[in-house]
Amino acid sequence: MTPPAAAPRPLAPLARELAALPPSLGPVRVIGVDGHAGSGKSTFAGRLSEALGGAPVLHLDDVATHEELFGWTERLRAQVLDPLAAGRAAHWAPYDWVARRFGPERALEPPRVLIVEGVGAGRRALRPHLARLMWMEMPREQSWGRGRSRDGRELSLFWDGWERAERAHFTDDPSRPFADTLVRQSGTGYEWSSGADATALRALFVAESDELPRS
Repeated sequence: MTPPAAAPRPLAPLARELAALPPSLGPVRVIGVDGHAGSGKSTFAGRLSEALGGAPVLHLDDVATHEELFGWTERLRAQVLDPLAAGRAAHWAPYDWVARRFGPERALEPPRVLIVEGVGAGRRALRPHLARLMWMEMPREQSWGRGRSRDGRELSLFWDGWERAERAHFTDDPSRPFADTLVRQSGTGYEWSSGADATALRALFVAESDELPRS
């Protein structure tokens, strides 16, 4: 079943809503943007950042590695979460996926709002630190197809391994059932559902077993 189309809305009202949330990590309001690889998380996070007046975006690709596609939680905690929770600057070295090593260190003073985007932004280890969890509402196979088309054939072997890893991750540690806001991309922008509307959509459109919480 396809959800009824809604007119895309400007992100300014959503940005104001997020900026007004209480802090969730020390003085910081952390907004998680999760979804399948290829679902448009980075683009949406960038546009949301603009609507928030330039809020910083932390890409989880920066803390993952080829060997630790999802085994980065301790690195994120030590380098980013713990310092920000204490009101100190975060320091991390983004991973270079071409050189296969960590690059120059970056620093971030505690911002009012921090957007954390990437597959696993809503995992159970991070959810207690989030002021809002947003999920990009695009089916898994469609998202992966977009990602493969974007990256080209030379990365097809990487995508084969990624798909297995992502499927295993969401089977064990789903994010979508816990999302506060579901975001869908339209031809000219975004539409989203929060609160009771998001709950109804989750109940109606959960069709992938890797998005159901384990008992």
